[in-house]
Amino acid sequence: MAYLNKVFLIGNLTRDPELRVTPKGTAICQFGLAVNRQFKDESGATRDETTFIDIEAWGKQGELVSKYLTKGSPAMVEGRLKLDQWEDKTSGQKRSKLKVVLDNVQFLSTRGGAAAGAGGAGASGPSAPSDDVDQTSPERHSPPPRAAAQKPPTAGNMDEDVPF
Repeated sequence: MAYLNKVFLIGNLTRDPELRVTPKGTAICQFGLAVNRQFKDESGATRDETTFIDIEAWGKQGELVSKYLTKGSPAMVEGRLKLDQWEDKTSGQKRSKLKVVLDNVQFLSTRGGAAAGAGGAGASGPSAPSDDVDQTSPERHSPPPRAAAQKPPTAGNMDEDVPF
């Protein structure tokens, strides 16, 4: 039998990432993500539903999230579900919490604040990693962004000024 535990989420950080380091030196970053859903109820009115998810990022991924994302930053998270279970010390009751362990992240904002697929594509600006930092795992790399379909230049639509 085959098993699959994979989650893809796009949302905004609910708080600044908290970075801690284990005694062995491994970074652990914890943050929250708010994911919105819009739907119509029985009366036809549009309603919003927000789901808050706890995310845990380990190692280099955690360091990058801590360095480049802040509360409100849009991000796409790829990961797996993990159920933590423990016994409450004060009441003795069994407790559990479902969270996402991050495998890959894409930062979705650029310096100007416009949404873009920044990810590991070498985006620049204060909210994206520099070109020399690879934020994806070695086995996974995001595909390059698709270029918009454009007509070939003709004499009538040729623009001498290139907007860089």
